[in-house]
Order: sequence, then C-alpha cells, then structure tokens
Amino acid sequence: MSELPSDRSLGAATPGDTAGAGDGQVNLHVPYIPETGLRRYVASYSGYQQAGVDPAVHRGLPSPFMTVIITLDDPLVIARHPDPGQPGGSYDTLAGGLHSSPAVIVHDGRQSGIQLAVSPLGARAILGLPAGELASIDVDGSAVLGRLAGQLRERVLAAVGWAARFAVIDEVLRAQIDATADGSRACRASEYERLAAAWRMLRRSGGTMPIARLADEIGWSDRHLRQLFSTEFGLTPKLAARVIRFDRARRELQRRAGAGQPAALAELAVSAGYFDQAHLDRDFRELAGCPPTTWLAEEFRNFQAGLGEPVPA
Repeated sequence: MSELPSDRSLGAATPGDTAGAGDGQVNLHVPYIPETGLRRYVASYSGYQQAGVDPAVHRGLPSPFMTVIITLDDPLVIARHPDPGQPGGSYDTLAGGLHSSPAVIVHDGRQSGIQLAVSPLGARAILGLPAGELASIDVDGSAVLGRLAGQLRERVLAAVGWAARFAVIDEVLRAQIDATADGSRACRASEYERLAAAWRMLRRSGGTMPIARLADEIGWSDRHLRQLFSTEFGLTPKLAARVIRFDRARRELQRRAGAGQPAALAELAVSAGYFDQAHLDRDFRELAGCPPTTWLAEEFRNFQAGLGEPVPA
C-alpha cells in the first residue's frame, strides 16, 4: 500500500475546507461549484481526504447525477455495484450511471479523490454517450474516456492544492465538451430538446410532477415519453421522479444531521413531497437499502466532516 500523499501533493486545507484533527486523523471535504459555462453539464466537484479513521462501509446512494471519480491515492473499492450482477472491483478512475439501488464502497481507514456530479444532460458532451448506456453500472474511466482518463488523473495528481486540481478539471472538461460538441448525439435534436425539457421539469418539481402531465407538457404520449426517456437516461420517468424526490429528502436529512438538528422525519417527508413518513421509509429501504435512521447512524461521521456531495447550484 502506498503512502498517503504529502500535504504538498494533496494540498493544505483552505478556509472553505472541513477537516478533523487529532490522533493523526484527517477528515477533509472540499466542495466546489464549477464555472458558469460548465454547470449545464456538471453540477459540482467534491474533493475528499480521509486518513487514520476507522475502516468503513459507505453507501453510494441513487441521485439525479451520474458519478465520475478521480482517485488521489489508493483505488476506489466497490464491494457491490447497483447492478448485483456486476462483480466488485477497484478503480483509479470511475464513471457510473444513474441507478435506483445503492453501491457499497469500502475503505481500510483512508481514501482520497475528487467526485464529479455529472448531469445526465451532460453525459453525451463529457462522456461521449447517453446516460442510459451506463444505467446501474460503474465502469473504469478509460472505458468511456479512453486515454484521457489516465491523462486527467496524472494532471490532477501533479497539481498542487485543491484549487489547482479543480482548475485542471475545468480545463479538461471545457476541451472535452468542445471536442464532442453535438457529434455524439444519436437521437434527433428535437427529440433531445424535449427529453432535456422533461428532465428539467422533473428536477424543478422535486420529483412530484405527475408523469401524465409531464408527457402533456412536451407533447408526447406516456408510452413515447417512457421509451425515449428510458433509453436516454437509463431510468423510466416514474423511477427518475422517485430518485429525485428521495435525493431531495436525503440531502435535507443530511443537512439537519450535520447541523445538529433533529431529523423530524414526519415533517421532512411531507416537505419533500411524500404522502407521509411511511412512504419516505419505504423509499429509503428500497433505494438506500436501509431505514433513514440506520443510514444516519452509518454516515454520521461523514456529516460531521461535511463529506458527501455539496448541494449543487
């Protein structure tokens, strides 16, 4: 096992960082919202570094964002993917699609990397394929980015400090978007624009918009919307709405835990668009694999450190 990179290679904490000190522990989170021109493609970057902590298991939960991870030290180890038929593995770089069941990530007491929250509307421009082609699976970054995945990681590792790493990613993404342009778009532009509009309407509604109304808004039948939406994004409109609603509730629950506030699950469920707490509990069991109270207990250390994704712009 390699040594944890030095402060010079990983970069010291800046005023916006959150770090845990004591007994040689490092628990650091660095959120970053990319420049305006990139935000239609990727919502946020999240730098993280843990060292000297207890070995742990982390659930990678369903969300409205695809995942790209660039590790800075040891490989990312996934014990179980959202698709149970995909065997576990380790990755220096990773790209993962939208999913409706958790991934299980393990580490032996240290991990470091940068996670990108990629909009499924940005999948073609950044990864060169529709989000639907990565539905419920994780692949090595080179499987979609080719040699660029390794080159990006090398440049990020050579950068000094978090700001410099994020600037490298900004630069590489800009070049990648310019290179792919719309050349990778397989469906007709008019269809894609309607699909993009449908996705944005679901997001704006917090996953509460009825699918029949969504189909009416874009001028398609329910069946036509379901077929093209599933192909492009990898989830049906109904399941995507459920994931969006769950993600909204999960983020608020995480915010409350990090702020030392009570969970107030019944009130949270209603505010997130659920009929009642029982429906929220059901979604947690099915999408997270455990009740919300269990998830809180498992992830509390990360909440304290500010780990996990920053709320995107």
